[in-house]
Amino acid sequence: MHHVNTRPSRSLRLAVGVAVLVAVAAAVVLSTRGRTSDARADDSPAGGLGQSSGLLSRSKLTLKSAINVNLSTETVRVPLYKGVADGQTVWFTILDASDVGAANDLDVNFAPKLLNLAIGCPKCVQTVTLDNPTPTENPFGQALVRFDGAPDFSPDRVATPGPNGFPLTKFQPGAVARPGYSPFIRIEGSPNVYNAPIVATGDGPFDVTHHSNTSDRALAIHIAPKSPDGKYLESWADMLFSKGFDAGEPIVYLSTDAGQPLTAVLERSVYVPALNDAAYNGGDDFLGSSRERLFGFVNGQTGNDNKNAQGFTHLGLDGHLAEDASAGNTAMIDALRNGGDLLNVFGDFPTLDDPRHAQAYSPLWDAQLALWSDRAVKSGKNTRQVDENVILDLAAQHPETITGVNPMTGKPAPFGSAGVDINCAVIGFTDDAPTKNLAALVRDSQSPPR
Repeated sequence: MHHVNTRPSRSLRLAVGVAVLVAVAAAVVLSTRGRTSDARADDSPAGGLGQSSGLLSRSKLTLKSAINVNLSTETVRVPLYKGVADGQTVWFTILDASDVGAANDLDVNFAPKLLNLAIGCPKCVQTVTLDNPTPTENPFGQALVRFDGAPDFSPDRVATPGPNGFPLTKFQPGAVARPGYSPFIRIEGSPNVYNAPIVATGDGPFDVTHHSNTSDRALAIHIAPKSPDGKYLESWADMLFSKGFDAGEPIVYLSTDAGQPLTAVLERSVYVPALNDAAYNGGDDFLGSSRERLFGFVNGQTGNDNKNAQGFTHLGLDGHLAEDASAGNTAMIDALRNGGDLLNVFGDFPTLDDPRHAQAYSPLWDAQLALWSDRAVKSGKNTRQVDENVILDLAAQHPETITGVNPMTGKPAPFGSAGVDINCAVIGFTDDAPTKNLAALVRDSQSPPR
């Protein structure tokens, strides 16, 4: 890893200490019993991961602006746009928009909940300005965007798995927001909110091995030369994506930011403290929420060859979590390509048949962490989960099997928000489109009554 130029501030160290409570909570209930890699894949109704090599068909993209999705290298190639922050060149991409017209125009995901981001959290949305170039200065292309802040990519990312993979014995985010930075922006004079994370700083060369000036997920950066007359040459970044599930179908998405230090480490994302206060924990589809929920499993099964593997212990043991992500780290890429990711389960998704659920999609996910009981682990019932409703029904009907986690005591707790949020824009799906959940919600499950 590259040398750390500056040590994290006292406030960051304190924030890390608070975030580690989630890990400590899991430590109380985890043991080597969680590693059940000899479980048979066909014991579970869980689906597979879909296409795992080659280029993903454009018909399977929700993020239509993506130049390509290469399943062999675990990367999505996204357009890069130029900006300036604190006198330094920055490079950002655009993943989501709160306005349907803007989303269609930019070929990004439509996420109307982004309009709620600043409720109670003005710092969650960064106001930017656009230059107004002359035709001679800019015959065709993007106007320069001026940001108030940017990420500091210089710290070393530290992720040292414990003996059971999770909790981590030591961790530190590899990128931290400088004052004023949020990946969610509003252009001065417009109400629209965009998910526009900065993924690199400076004018190059770009460090895509140890990430001293790039996102921990940036595996390649290409800055286009000046376009000749009549042409437009595009800059781009190859970003390491993540795999998960929605409505029983395998999906891919891009993690860029998180509101907590530990989450940022696990997701190889920028730690943005302001996002911890985004509206709001447990909000999901209630009034004023900017978040949609996802489901993560603390002590699912593990093992590279186990099609029931899923969750934090699995990532720590099998996902090369401690290593820097780079195009040359083929062992890590192959492990992730074959299911070594967290494999979180998302709630609403842009392709769902019901517009209420399709338009409830948000890139800002409110994590509901699940804990399998000792009995479930011992009996091999902690199988891979792939559908929101199935998980909610399980939590409502069988609390003896699956619960939430109390981060203060480490003991089972009522299922619900864990106070963890992550900026994860969806990219597409690798098999069939998610259209309908695999099960109906049982009465009084943790979902708004309808």
